[in-house]
Amino acid sequence: MNRFECPDFLPPDLRLSLAGATRLHTTCDGSRTVWHAWGQPMQPAVVLLHGGSGSWTHWVRNIAPLQAAGWRVLVPDLPGFGDSDLPPGCTDVDALPAHLHAGLQQLQACGACGDRVQLVGFSFGGMAAALWLAAHPKDAQHLVLVGAPGMGMSSPQRVPLKGWRHLTTPEAQNEVHRHNLMALMLEHPQSLDGLALSLHAANVQRDRMPRRRLSSTDIVARALPQLQVAVSAIFGEHDALYRERLSELQATLPGLAQRWGQWHTVPGAGHWVQFEVAQAFDGALQRVLGSVPA
Repeated sequence: MNRFECPDFLPPDLRLSLAGATRLHTTCDGSRTVWHAWGQPMQPAVVLLHGGSGSWTHWVRNIAPLQAAGWRVLVPDLPGFGDSDLPPGCTDVDALPAHLHAGLQQLQACGACGDRVQLVGFSFGGMAAALWLAAHPKDAQHLVLVGAPGMGMSSPQRVPLKGWRHLTTPEAQNEVHRHNLMALMLEHPQSLDGLALSLHAANVQRDRMPRRRLSSTDIVARALPQLQVAVSAIFGEHDALYRERLSELQATLPGLAQRWGQWHTVPGAGHWVQFEVAQAFDGALQRVLGSVPA
């Protein structure tokens, strides 16, 4: 455990809301995963998994409401992202379940987390969560997919992302970051504020797992029938991954899960729904999770 520090670019209100966190480390096969934790260790836990090229900061607007509702909030930097190590040979999401399972076991063994856990996975993190529970079905009681790919569906309306690592100035890189945020993550231009750009620019610099390919397959659709836990979903109305296909996804998911929970469409939101329309997303998530068990 060591001291948690917020990024300097977070506004004062967010920095204040995230104060009091602890930073925890777990290891698997010699590789370290960094977890960020809020709330009391023995409260029922919500584990939030971030998206590709991201870090725990994908959830900066959602952590405080969950803590205020009584949850223990655990947010790792997934292996290969943020401050976590890239394990040797780890090239895509299918290598992550072993590290996440080992990490949760270690947190529970040291008293940093109880045995009542719900997983919420955003985008790439939703894929990781589904594969995690397919391999280790007793690690959680509920899975919430947020904008998760891996369903074998592609949208004809997708706007191609642009490369930025070859660019030599921050100004040129930020222009590409703005394009990519609007192409994939956000729906409304006004949502691309300084915070969104700063978070994204800091996160993509620390993405050490390039050329991931499994998100374009049906790997999650094949994993869901194996899950023994309840499965729910929250998607932005304008998720770029499912333009013109969101209703098809909504109709498909309940038939794949053995225990279907709830579906929520958040109006006016793009792929990064929990950031762009945070208050509406938080309300939907609270309805999905229910009240904190006594």
